[in-house]
Amino acid sequence: MSISKFNAEGYYDPTPYEALLRIEREARKAPYRPMVFICSPYAGDIERNIRKAQGYCRFAVSRNCIPIAPHLLFPQFMDDDDEQMRNLGLYFGMVLMSKCSEVWVFGRKITKGMSIEIEKAKQRSIPIRYFNERCEEVQCK
Repeated sequence: MSISKFNAEGYYDPTPYEALLRIEREARKAPYRPMVFICSPYAGDIERNIRKAQGYCRFAVSRNCIPIAPHLLFPQFMDDDDEQMRNLGLYFGMVLMSKCSEVWVFGRKITKGMSIEIEKAKQRSIPIRYFNERCEEVQCK
């Protein structure tokens, strides 16, 4: 990134230059944080499943990852009970999954939506890791 010492009018302006330079230096020091796709139940006890998914996201952050949990985002403005919107939300999730380095599957119960996500990850050869509800990694069945 090229930072200019001059403002838009062409005048020497060291204050923003120094501030932007400091931000750029700090960004370079930041550790690499891969994006991981969080795959966990949404349907059923929605309130409980949302709280659990939030916890799984906190777990991912504690492991220096950036969690991507579409089932926490899209139901905020899309109706999961509307089949067309649900399919669109699943599609959006698949697009986000393609940007992730791994898929993390949480819990013993695999819902229909989760199975679709897991199958897509396999098709794309995205590594899949399985965790129990206590965020302990387990072997795939």
